[in-house]
Amino acid sequence: MRILITGGAGCLGSNLTERYLEAGHEVLVLDNFATGHRGSLPETHPAMRVVEGRAEDRALVDRLFAEFKPSHVIHSAAAYKDPDDWLEDTRTNVEGTIHVVEAAKAAGVKRFVNFHTALGYGRPETLPIPADAPARPFTSYGISKQAGENYLAMSGLPFVSLRLANVTGPRLAIGPIPTFYTRLKAGKGCFCSKTVRDFIDMDDFFSVMDAVMVEGAPSGLFNVSTGTGHTIKEIFDIVVDHLGITLSEPVPEVEPGADDVPAVVLDPSKTIETFGWRPRYSFEQTIRRMLTWYDEHGVTAIYSHLKAPPAKA
Repeated sequence: MRILITGGAGCLGSNLTERYLEAGHEVLVLDNFATGHRGSLPETHPAMRVVEGRAEDRALVDRLFAEFKPSHVIHSAAAYKDPDDWLEDTRTNVEGTIHVVEAAKAAGVKRFVNFHTALGYGRPETLPIPADAPARPFTSYGISKQAGENYLAMSGLPFVSLRLANVTGPRLAIGPIPTFYTRLKAGKGCFCSKTVRDFIDMDDFFSVMDAVMVEGAPSGLFNVSTGTGHTIKEIFDIVVDHLGITLSEPVPEVEPGADDVPAVVLDPSKTIETFGWRPRYSFEQTIRRMLTWYDEHGVTAIYSHLKAPPAKA
C-alpha cells in the first residue's frame, strides 16, 4: 500500500506510520506539528517521507497527492489545542478535510479512513452510544469534526469514519492518564472530573485498522471502543498504585465543565458484527500498559480539547 497519513506525527498517526513501515508499505506523512512531534517518527526511512504543512493548504495537498499517488488515505489531522479558536478548528477540521477528501476522490484512492471524535454525539440520550445515534456536537472541536465527517460521507469515496474511544498506547499525550502520571511523579496535586469514559488499547485499535483498510471492506460509520465505561477516579487510583504513592488526603473530584459531557461510552456492536472484531485488553490492562510505557519513554507533551475548570474563589 501507498498510505498518505495526515496528522501522521500525532499519537495515532505515528503509531500507524511505524506499523505500516515495518509491514513494508510506503508512507507519506503530512503534519503541521501543532500537537504532533517530529521525534515521534523515525529519523529516516527509505519508505517514508515527512512533509511539514497544513491540510487546509489546498495547493500542497494537491501536489502531494499528485507526487505520491496514494492507494490509501488515513485522515488523522485535527485541531483541538485551543477550544476557543473556532477559526483554527474550522480551517483544519472542515476545510482541511474537504481538501483531502476531494484530492483523494480525484486520485481514485481505494480506501479513506477518517478519525472522528466521540464528542460528535454531544450529550447522549442512551449509553452505550450506538453508531446510529444522532450527532449533536456542542463544542468547536466536536462541531468542526462532525462537519468534516459529513462532507466525507457525501463524497462517494470508499470510506470508513471511526468514532474513537480514548485510544491508549505509545506517545499518548492527551487526557487524564499522562496528566496524572506527570503530576503525581512531580509531587503535584491533581483533581478528577466526575466523568465516565471508555478506553481502548492501541493494539485493539490496530486490529480494527487492519480490518477497515482492506480494499472492498464495508464502508460507513463505526464506533471503536470496548463498550465499557470507567470513571476518571478509577484511572487516578491505578496511577497512584502504579507509582506506589501514598496520598495525604483524598483527591478532589469536580463536576464536569460546561464544555464537557458527564458520560461518553460507545457501543461497538456494529463494528463487532461487521468486521468480526473484538477488543482483547481489559480496562486495567490498558491503563497499566500505558503507564509501563511512560516509565520507559516518558511523556512528551500534554494537550486537552477541554477548558480548564474555573479557579476557586
